[in-house]
Amino acid sequence: MRVLGIDPGLTRCGVGIVSGAPGSTLSLDGVGVIMTPTDADLDDRLLSLHSEITQWVQKYSPDVIAVERVFSQHNVRTVMGTAQAAGIALLVAAQNNIPVFMHTPSEVKAAVTGSGRANKSQVSEMVKRLLNLQEIPKPADSADALALAICHIWRGGANSKIKSAVAAEKKRLAALR
Repeated sequence: MRVLGIDPGLTRCGVGIVSGAPGSTLSLDGVGVIMTPTDADLDDRLLSLHSEITQWVQKYSPDVIAVERVFSQHNVRTVMGTAQAAGIALLVAAQNNIPVFMHTPSEVKAAVTGSGRANKSQVSEMVKRLLNLQEIPKPADSADALALAICHIWRGGANSKIKSAVAAEKKRLAALR
């Protein structure tokens, strides 16, 4: 499975591509940060995000896109930019018929470090170890995007199998009626 992880942000949007399967070695296929200028108009910034994420999709052909679920913060302006960037990621996924899954920061931390309360440096260090990297990807947004992709491979893959098994069982039971 190849997953495009997106850590949404209007100024800095982390992107990372990880390939692998639960229980197997993971590999880094690509990592980066999409930046938009803070002095540009909002519509131009969103259009730039759309264009850049689309280029990542075209270059890497991910099977799934994993996006960090926007959570409540005290700074409404930050939340709005994050939500708008997440919306662009969802739009690109829909335009390319790619399934999209959202994971909370706690889910990502728990999947990557074993603790939903891990700090950013612990998550970054585990991303480095899990992907066999020489150094932690910088800036932190790129490491966060990779953590999202890893989380989805490990958790989302299992969730997809459970969902498929439940659907098959429902179908089997309906046929018996």
